[in-house]
Amino acid sequence: MAEERKTLQINAELSIEVVRKNIKNMHLTVHPPDGRVHISAPLRIDDEAVRLFAVSKIGWIRKHQRNFAEQERRPPEQYKERESHYFQGRRYLLRIIEHDAPPNVVLKAKTYIELYVKPDSTKEKRQAIINWWYRIELTKLIPPIIEKWERRIGVTVLDWRIKQMKTKWGTCNIAKKRIWINLELAKKPLCCLEYVVLHEMIHLLERRHNDRFYKFMEHYLPQWKFYKEELNRLPISYEDY
Repeated sequence: MAEERKTLQINAELSIEVVRKNIKNMHLTVHPPDGRVHISAPLRIDDEAVRLFAVSKIGWIRKHQRNFAEQERRPPEQYKERESHYFQGRRYLLRIIEHDAPPNVVLKAKTYIELYVKPDSTKEKRQAIINWWYRIELTKLIPPIIEKWERRIGVTVLDWRIKQMKTKWGTCNIAKKRIWINLELAKKPLCCLEYVVLHEMIHLLERRHNDRFYKFMEHYLPQWKFYKEELNRLPISYEDY
């Protein structure tokens, strides 16, 4: 049976996107930046059961919505001269260098990200080049992390890929032993990247976010909660990962 999607109005102020799919348990998520609420529910669960579940979580939902509302916002990047950009948790100033040659990105003196572009390049083109560079850098960083944790936790990752994701830092396809890493992690400290990679690899030991999953996290990375807090600070933050 295909997924079923609908909007469930809980009260005058709270509506919830409900997606029914072939799963065993309900999952509640509050998404930044606007506090949108999403529930994934098993196909057998009716609207009243979903509504009662949501009502029981009203306090948790409101807490996360307040946190998102109070969080500082950064305006969208314009890819202009001396604009702030981030790499591995460090803030850099963008320096635009126009030249008639292939595009390039160079870190300069721990202060600048130098973006080499053709004259009159558009914002979209500059963004594409920066993202291309982020992807290259992540491609260098991820394999050693995977190899390290494969040895320590005794799992094998058959494939890993990078993509831009709107609401998650990473995902794991357990059947294919494939993990996906969000391109935006190039902006975060290396410890945050390692935390996300390990988080996804732990799913090869435990599918769900349950007590067993978090016991694995505590055992292999005792400081994971600190990394989680760091991960969801600016320049970009996602759901309660």
